[in-house]
Amino acid sequence: MNKTTRNFKETLKYLFLRYAMIPIILVFALFSIFMLVALRINVINNTKEAGKNITSSLDEVYTNYYEEAKEMSKSTAVKNLINTRLDSNLVFDEFYKFNNSQEVKSVFHVVDNKGVFLATTTPSDSDIERFIIRNIIPRIKEKPEEVLSQRDTLNYPFNRRTVYTFGKAIVNESSQIIGFIIFQLYEEDMQQLIIVQDNEITVVTDDYNSIIATNNNSVKGLMNKFNPKYYHKEKYVQLGKGNYYINKSSLSIAPVYVYTLNSISIKSIIFILYFLFILIVSTVLWFLINHLAERMSSKNTESIDKLIHSVNELQNGKMDSYVDINSGDEFEVLGHQYNKMLDELNELITKNEELSNLRRISEIKQLQSQFNPHFIFNVLETLRYSMVIAPKDAEKIIIGLSRLLRYSVNYEGQKVLLKKDLDYIEDYLELNKFRFNNRLEYTIDIREEMKEALVPKLLLQAIIENSIKYAYKDKDTLIIEIKGNIIEGNLILEVKDNGSGIGEEQLQDIRRILSEPQNSSEHIGLYNVHRRLVLLYGENYGIAINSIYGKGTDVKITIPYEAGDFNV
Repeated sequence: MNKTTRNFKETLKYLFLRYAMIPIILVFALFSIFMLVALRINVINNTKEAGKNITSSLDEVYTNYYEEAKEMSKSTAVKNLINTRLDSNLVFDEFYKFNNSQEVKSVFHVVDNKGVFLATTTPSDSDIERFIIRNIIPRIKEKPEEVLSQRDTLNYPFNRRTVYTFGKAIVNESSQIIGFIIFQLYEEDMQQLIIVQDNEITVVTDDYNSIIATNNNSVKGLMNKFNPKYYHKEKYVQLGKGNYYINKSSLSIAPVYVYTLNSISIKSIIFILYFLFILIVSTVLWFLINHLAERMSSKNTESIDKLIHSVNELQNGKMDSYVDINSGDEFEVLGHQYNKMLDELNELITKNEELSNLRRISEIKQLQSQFNPHFIFNVLETLRYSMVIAPKDAEKIIIGLSRLLRYSVNYEGQKVLLKKDLDYIEDYLELNKFRFNNRLEYTIDIREEMKEALVPKLLLQAIIENSIKYAYKDKDTLIIEIKGNIIEGNLILEVKDNGSGIGEEQLQDIRRILSEPQNSSEHIGLYNVHRRLVLLYGENYGIAINSIYGKGTDVKITIPYEAGDFNV
């Protein structure tokens, strides 16, 4: 079995990570326990505080309605309404003045001892009136000197519902009952009152465990009772699938009980936040500890790391990956020798690039010079005959030839404006018209703005020379068309003739030759043009040949469009 080995740097890093992670894991464990305890304490405190606040609010509501029932039972306006059926407006004024100041609003009724409703603040029907007469008024009559308070549920129009009733008998000077006043508290307002922050469920019951109000209908049992399943010293209850801490408190002046409940299960959002916290802190600590371990372990291996890093960068082609080592030991000497070697390597690369460029320029010039022999031979032949037959034409030929030779030999630069090269082509074609006794015709259709493009010198000469050389086999008159266009940033020049054309087999052979890096065929002119363009612009540029045997040949030249200077 092969034993796993570590270098000194890795060993130091491993030991540092090992002994640093142990206390961190212990801290995380203690923190998790502390968080669970803190959450439980927070739940208990929130539940108790919510019960205290809700009980206080309900105490105030209960006291206000209890005292108001006693006050209005003694009201002169109420008694006049019962005795005379007058002053109802005064009764309503007293009620609304009180009701508008309450957090829990109510329905108000004044009923005489015969069961006639003399005043009511909300439209009611016969069922509601019958319920009040049969279930509430008899209870009031049992103790006319006291205020009745009990849980009652009535559904009023417009989806309004009352859940608690206050009632008081109205007696005359002879202590005889002459009527009744009744307040019925709205459920909606009671529910709003018991909704407090940091509390999930609130239940308000009477001493029979009948629910008066709640903010969660899932707690309602049979007969609208609240009978939770207690456990662990009746401090916790189970509702559905959840476990809750429960706090019970009662109103100070009535047998009304307030239950507040909060879940003791860790909420998903808290768990997610805690998990994210642990993840983020762990990630930060991991990177921090790794960084510290790396720095500590790298202290004594910094020099060798620099050398290895520079060598790796050199392998990836970064030729300026020098090292700066000032350790004062053997590594500093090694770093100096490495930098010296890199300087010598860069110098060799620079020389090789320069030699490559020189070879490329030399090849282009050599290819360009191959255009001249064919051209000069044909012109001199024409000149020889013209000197005997037409001396004036010979003079024109000499002038034209001298202009062409001067342009070909003396014009500086590898690229020229297209209009200058076209001037050369026109002179060349005119000279050939002398040679063929006007059996040659030509047209040049190139826009003026295109003539300002930069092109390689003598670009079209070899192609036109080929047309003249091979097109007269079966033709009496040769027509050459020269066209140009700019398409998608490329300059397209087209030379088309009506000559004998090229057979399909020969055409495929020529295309194959043009695609090869070396030429071993007799098609020197076309190949040289194409090779020259490939060297200058790349493999995507050059010439394309199409031909129909017996009808003519079409040669297209494609190069990048390059706007020239007017002073070129």
